[in-house]
Amino acid sequence: MGEKQPNIIYVFADQWRRQAVGYANEDAVQTPVIDEFAKESTVFNQAVSVAPLCSPHRSSLLTGKYPYSTGVYTNCKVGLDIMLKEDEICIGDVLKKEGYRTGYIGKWHLDLPELNVTDTPESEAKGWDAYTPPGPKRHGFDYWYSYGAWDSHLTPHYWTDTPEKIHVEQWSVEHETDKAIEFIGENTEDPFALFVSWNPPHSPFAEVPQKYLNLFEDLPKSFRENVHTDTFSVHTGEEIEGGLDELFEKQKQYFAAIAGLDDNFGRLLDCIEQKGLHDNTIIVLTADHGEMMGSHGIMAKHVWYEESVGIPFAIRWPDKIARKQTDCLLNTVDIMPTLLGLAGIDCPQTVEGENLAPYLLGEEKTTPDAVFLSAYPGRLVAVEAFKEQELNHLAAGWRAVRTNDYTFVIHKGYEPGASMEILLYHLKEDPYQLQPQKITNPKQENESVQVLYEKLKEWLREIDDPFVEGLL
Repeated sequence: MGEKQPNIIYVFADQWRRQAVGYANEDAVQTPVIDEFAKESTVFNQAVSVAPLCSPHRSSLLTGKYPYSTGVYTNCKVGLDIMLKEDEICIGDVLKKEGYRTGYIGKWHLDLPELNVTDTPESEAKGWDAYTPPGPKRHGFDYWYSYGAWDSHLTPHYWTDTPEKIHVEQWSVEHETDKAIEFIGENTEDPFALFVSWNPPHSPFAEVPQKYLNLFEDLPKSFRENVHTDTFSVHTGEEIEGGLDELFEKQKQYFAAIAGLDDNFGRLLDCIEQKGLHDNTIIVLTADHGEMMGSHGIMAKHVWYEESVGIPFAIRWPDKIARKQTDCLLNTVDIMPTLLGLAGIDCPQTVEGENLAPYLLGEEKTTPDAVFLSAYPGRLVAVEAFKEQELNHLAAGWRAVRTNDYTFVIHKGYEPGASMEILLYHLKEDPYQLQPQKITNPKQENESVQVLYEKLKEWLREIDDPFVEGLL
C-alpha cells in the first residue's frame, strides 16, 4: 500500500484581518499559539480575499472559481436569488469522491435564505439564515454541524441532518472547536478533511467571553496610522456613533475575540498531537476577509484597502512544507486547487485559480505576479436602482489588480450614474494607502500602470465580467 493521503484541517475565521496576528507585529493582539504555529508553517504574508465579503469568498474558496463565475457575487441574503449552485464542483465533492471522510462545522452562508421561500420555515430560520439539508447543496460534506448566517456568538445555533434547530449556551468558537475535536477523534483511520468556520471576530464585537476581554483591560489607546477621523461608517454607509472612544472599545473586543481564536486553535493542535496525527495532517489557519476597524474612516469590509482584503494564512504539513514566511501572492481561488494538489488529487477543469502545491513542496519557484480582486453592488436598493434604469448592476462596483508592489483599482461606484475613479497605490512606499495616485487615462501613464491596466482587462475578459465594458 502507498502512503496514506494527508488529513486536511481548514480553519477560517470571519472578518479577521492580516494585521491582527502576533507574528505580523502590527495590531496589539495576543496570539502565542498561532505565532508558534506560524514558525512551523509556510506563512503567506501577501494572502488576499478575492472578494472581501462572506458569501463571495466562500464560493471561491470551495470551487476555485471567481465570484462572478459562481454567481455568488454578493452575500446570500433575503430578497436576492443568490446561492451556491448544486452543480458546482467543490472541494468537498472532490475529496469525498477520493475516499475522504468530510466534515463542515460552523458558518456556511452559501444557501438561499429560507425566508426567500417561505415566511414560516420548519427550521425556524430567520433573517439570512438557512438550514441546508443533506444532499447536493452540502457539496460532499458528510458530517454537518452548521448554520447559514446568524451573528449570535454567545448563544449560537446549528443544524445537523434534520430541521430541528440546536440551541447552544456557549461561545461559538469554543463550541465548534469541541465538535471539531469530536470529529477528529472519530476519524483517525481513514483520511479526513474538516472545514471549521468560526464566525468571530465578526461583529457584534461585544459578544466575547470576559476572560478574553480581561487580557486587554490595560491596552494603551492607539490606532493604526490611517485611522484619521472621529466618525466612522460601515461599508454600507450607516454611521457609527461614539467616535474614537467607541472605536477603541470595539478594537479591544476585536482583539479579545482573536485571543479566543488563539486559545481554541491551541486545543485543536493538542488534539492532533494526542491522536498521533501530527505528521500527516495539513492544517491551514486563515480568514475569509479582513476588518477595517476605522481605517480610512470605515468599519467592516468590501473595500480594496489592505485591512479589508488582507488575510492571515499559515499552512503546516511537517517535513513536507517548508517553515518560512513568503511574499508569494495567494488569492482565494488558489486555495482549493492547492489543497487538492498537496493531496495528489487532480483539479477539476472548472477551476480558475492556480495550484501552488509545487511551490509549497519546493518543486518549483514560479509564483503568481498578480492577483485579482472584485466587489459588486449587492444592496437591494442599489440592485433595484440599476434594474429600474435597465442597467446591469454586475458591470458596476470595483475591480482591482494586486501585486507585491501595487494595488490598481477601477471603481465605477454602487449607484447608477456614478463617476468612474481609477487609483494606484504604491504599497511599499505607502503601506497605509494614504496617498493614492489618481489616474485619468491609464494608457497615457507609465509602463507599470499600462501593464496593470491590461492585466485587469485580460482577467475581466477571461471570466466574461461585464465590468470590462466601457473601459478604454
